[in-house]
Amino acid sequence: MLTEELEAPSGADAAVSGAGRVGVTRLVLTDFRNYKEARLKLGLEPVVVTGPNGAGKTNLLEAVSLLAPGRGLRQARLGDLDRREGGSDGRAWAVFAALQTGRGELRIGTGREAGKEAKGVLRAAAGERRVVRIDGETAKSQAALGERLAVNWLTPVMDRLFLEGPGERRRFLDRLVLALDPSHASRVVAYGEALRERSRLLRERRQDKAWLLALEETMSREGVAVAAARREAVERLDRLCADCEGPFPKARLALEGAVEDWLAQMPALAAEEAFAAALSANRSGDAESGGAATGPHRSDLSVRDERTGLAAGLASTGEQKALLIAILLAHARLVSEIRGEPPLILFDEIAAHLDESRRRALFAALLRLPGQVWVSGTEKALFAPLREGAQFLAVSGGVLGGDHP
Repeated sequence: MLTEELEAPSGADAAVSGAGRVGVTRLVLTDFRNYKEARLKLGLEPVVVTGPNGAGKTNLLEAVSLLAPGRGLRQARLGDLDRREGGSDGRAWAVFAALQTGRGELRIGTGREAGKEAKGVLRAAAGERRVVRIDGETAKSQAALGERLAVNWLTPVMDRLFLEGPGERRRFLDRLVLALDPSHASRVVAYGEALRERSRLLRERRQDKAWLLALEETMSREGVAVAAARREAVERLDRLCADCEGPFPKARLALEGAVEDWLAQMPALAAEEAFAAALSANRSGDAESGGAATGPHRSDLSVRDERTGLAAGLASTGEQKALLIAILLAHARLVSEIRGEPPLILFDEIAAHLDESRRRALFAALLRLPGQVWVSGTEKALFAPLREGAQFLAVSGGVLGGDHP
């Protein structure tokens, strides 16, 4: 356990001007995963976290990912983030961060609300309620985090993103869109709720035509807005990726789906009408399938390598990872253009499947990014090219220490 705040050592020549930069300057974890307590004082340079498997490297990056809306880079339930090893004395986990942004200092605290009584009745859902405080004020919802800060990440699980089903690619794309447009999450949620309620009514064979019509109007309105936001983000990312030069492949992106096709052919209001008509016409079939045959919940992100023409799913594991990195680097540029400040980026076990030339190119790119980047790995020697421009942390059994490669 750390009883004092640890200052991560930086490279000798790592002086970085704070102007226009974004990064975590203080991080405090309490009863989070395998950390009983951890306190970090950081600069704005890239943060390199090394240590053996199971030491807590990913846990540290996961804590930073919770500075954004959602369930973090592991998509974990809130209760699963509580410290298990050694017990937590019944305390729920908490994460606090102080950040430097283009608009000044930002303080974020978040954690699981422990069960408590409300008017004499134990709140059963309290264990899965996440509390968010921004600059000392309790936020109404997690959406407030997205309005203040953009965070993105790449994890080893995502190495198979192009081989899995479209659901994971939609989740990846929605996170990219959310960093550009914080209101995107509320539209996705509203669409999903209407979709599930409509599916329930159809499954139960309830002939509530007025309620079905209202749900389909919500689905068409929110669904077209979701598809439009995704489509604009993909088009802009595709242009940025096509203009990139260097060792990473030029990723060409496209969005496939019926609603997206309508938006390419007609105004948004006409697309809403077409979507609503399709939903109404497909009620019988949707009742049998238990979902909806048409909608942005069935869209897919298509990625190919411009040089080879190969779809990403047909490329080697290393090339697939290189394509993902190219997309995230282009996305960081797009976030800076749209929001006026860069995102935080988390690269967990980033060196895997990258050859030496690609690793060196990535590290050089990370040093140029105005947004703080966190990278992790088991072999600190792989991060030697960063030794003059990054700050290093060693992790062992949930205990942090400064380290140099």
